[in-house]
Amino acid sequence: MSSTIAFVISFIITLVCMPALIRYFRSKHEGQMIREEGPSWHEKKSGTPTMGGLMFIIAIIVGSLIAGAVGHLLSPVLLILLFILILYGLLGMWDDSIKLFRRQNEGLKAWQKLLGQIVGAVVFLMVYVHEGLPLGIVIPGFGNLNLGWIYFLFVAFWLVGFSNAVNLTDGLDGLVAGVATISFATYGIIAAHQHQYDVMLFCFAVVGGLLAFLVYNHKPAKIFMGDMGSLALGGALAAVSILLHHELSLLWIGLIYVCETASVILQVASFKLTGKRIFLMSPIHHHFEMKGWSEWRIDLTFWAISLVTAATGLWAMW
Repeated sequence: MSSTIAFVISFIITLVCMPALIRYFRSKHEGQMIREEGPSWHEKKSGTPTMGGLMFIIAIIVGSLIAGAVGHLLSPVLLILLFILILYGLLGMWDDSIKLFRRQNEGLKAWQKLLGQIVGAVVFLMVYVHEGLPLGIVIPGFGNLNLGWIYFLFVAFWLVGFSNAVNLTDGLDGLVAGVATISFATYGIIAAHQHQYDVMLFCFAVVGGLLAFLVYNHKPAKIFMGDMGSLALGGALAAVSILLHHELSLLWIGLIYVCETASVILQVASFKLTGKRIFLMSPIHHHFEMKGWSEWRIDLTFWAISLVTAATGLWAMW
C-alpha cells in the first residue's frame, strides 16, 4: 500500500509540475550546451532545458516521506536513501549550474565531484554501521563474504562508480529514464521479496517519478534530466543494491551502465596505447548512432536488454 502511495504521488507531482519547470527554464533561456566533440546532429538539441532531475527528485522525496509516514516506514534506511539522492543531486545541480552560467559543457572539476561523492559515501556508511548491517557482499554460489573494513572501500567505490556510470549513460533522449525505471522496479521487487518495505517504497517512488519524466524526456526531449538527475539516480541505485545485500547483482541488472562505462575506459586505453579507437565514438550509445541507428532504435534496444537482464537476474536469485 505504501509503495503504491509513493508511486502515485511521485508520478502526479512530476507529471503536473514538469511543464511549469520547462516554461521557467525557457523563459530564462537556460538550456543544455551540447559537446562539440559529440555527434553533429545533436547540435539541434542545444538550448533544450536541462536539470529536469530537480522535479522528479522533489517528487520522490515528497512521495517517499508521505508514504513512509502513512506506512510507519520512516526508517534510517529510507532517510539515508533520500540523503544520497539529495546530495548526489545537489552535486549534479552545481555541475549543471556552472555549465549554464559559463555557457559551456564543462562543469565541476573531476576532483570536486569525486570529493562530494565520497562525502556522501562516508555518511551512508555511518548510518549503515549504526544499523548493524553486515560488512560483506553476497557472491552467487558461494554465499556471504565478510570483508571487514575493506567493505568501506567497496561501498565508496560502488556509490561513486555507479553514479558516474549512470551519468555516462545519459546521452540520448529517454535512455536513462527508461533503463533506470527498469532497474529500480527490479530492486523494488527484490525489496518486497525480502520484506524490506522501506527500500521498496523508495524504489517505486523513483519509478513513478521517472515514468512521468519520460513523458517529457522521450525523443524529441522537451527537457533533459541533467547531471542533477543522472548522478542522483546512479548513487541511489548503488545504495539500494547495498542495502538489499545484492551488490554484485547490479553488474547484471545494470548491465547497460556497465557497458557504457567499459566502452569509455576501453576507448581511452586503446587510443593512448595504440593510437587507435575501438568504437566510432564512446560511450557506446554514440557508436550505434554513428552506425546509423536512430535514437529510438537505440533506446528500445537498450531498454529491451535491461528487461532481459532484470528478468534473468530475478530468476537467478529465486
